[in-house]
Amino acid sequence: VWRMRSRQVEKQPASAAWVTGVIWDERRRLAVGRAGYHGPPDASGMVEIGYAVDPAYRRRGYARAALEVLLRRAADEPDVRTVRVTISPDNLASYRLAAQYGFVEVGEQWDDEDGLEIIYEIAAGQP
Repeated sequence: VWRMRSRQVEKQPASAAWVTGVIWDERRRLAVGRAGYHGPPDASGMVEIGYAVDPAYRRRGYARAALEVLLRRAADEPDVRTVRVTISPDNLASYRLAAQYGFVEVGEQWDDEDGLEIIYEIAAGQP
């Protein structure tokens, strides 16, 4: 992911403010995962988010905190109308988290790295 986003920023410097960053636990001074957008909003105002927590630090609220930060920023950005997340059908934990924030299934896609993904979306700023 880091290499891919690095190449993305080289080609599109404006995407630097949007792409994946570190999930940092300030209290423990520890990197526990990554989270961010796949890039700036597209022409329709859609941003896709992604997050992953190191297995050793899961089930401690880090993914929820990252998702909430990403949703807040999307709500504050005037060019963002829709927030998307794609989740593997067997990733029940991610699905449950997204569902708690109102994400609804809108389709599916094939990802060359991750295989089948279900596409979920929510209107930006939706509670």
